[in-house]
Amino acid sequence: MARDERIFLIILIVNLIISLLYLLAGALFIVPAHSAVQKDEQTEILYDNRRTYLLRFIVMILCPVIGPLFFFMGHVFYLVVFWREVDLADVIFSKERVRTHMKADEERERDIIPLEEAILVNEKKDLRQVMMNVLREDIQNCLASITLALDSEDSEASHYAAAVLSDELNRFRIYVQRLRKQIPEEDAGETECEEMLLDYMDNILRQHIFSAHEQRKFVNILEEAAGSLYDKDPERMTLPWYEEVCLRTLEIKDYGSCGKWCGRMTERFPEELSTYTCKLKLYFARQDREAFFEAMQALKKSNAVLDNETLELIRIFS
Repeated sequence: MARDERIFLIILIVNLIISLLYLLAGALFIVPAHSAVQKDEQTEILYDNRRTYLLRFIVMILCPVIGPLFFFMGHVFYLVVFWREVDLADVIFSKERVRTHMKADEERERDIIPLEEAILVNEKKDLRQVMMNVLREDIQNCLASITLALDSEDSEASHYAAAVLSDELNRFRIYVQRLRKQIPEEDAGETECEEMLLDYMDNILRQHIFSAHEQRKFVNILEEAAGSLYDKDPERMTLPWYEEVCLRTLEIKDYGSCGKWCGRMTERFPEELSTYTCKLKLYFARQDREAFFEAMQALKKSNAVLDNETLELIRIFS
């Protein structure tokens, strides 16, 4: 065997030994030691896991001498530059002292049109631009409009709409089911899951983007969460939550549940306008003429502050 080949073989063997020692030391000693320190001190410590050591081992085998030298010099550089922790005692992170002023995108704002109009005009360029602008914003309030784009002749725009709706609705389903499963696990006085469901679900359900069957299913979950909260602590039920449960159950024609919540809302908020309007909508849907006009007369005599819609309703039926 030639002298150069012998030297090359020795280098490979030494490199293999160093690489194996590095892998074994990291996987069997360094990683467990850091993990134990993190568990004892209950603080997060950044350290390399066993997979990292394995990947470095492979690099060191494939790149003899250069691989080990690279990782060695990197570690030396880390020790030299970051040899002590940064003292952040004098650094103050206060959001109250920071005001971010974003420059208006005048060109984009000038070209904004409602998504419904872009679909009606059927201009592919306008429709795609509006779709991209919508996707950059909070799309949870625009799902009903995005649904309209599913029937667009522009396949790209309909693909955008389908992808967004699929992601958002799947996220909604998973989140609702997870919170629903946590309700039985709560302690007697805990109502956090119910309140989170009532806050979260109505914003989606009011847009009517689910099929009739699925809409009914989720409205029943909403009503179930409201019932759980009412049984635990009726005082925590707010007027908007009463109203949303009444309106959503009314939309699926569950008149029994809607009437139950209208009665509870009357007991809790007897002089609020929402209490009267929910009852009026229920009686009108049930075609209960007598109860409708009794509620109308009670509204006229109440101290509730009327809005323009209710004033117009009174004018029509008076």
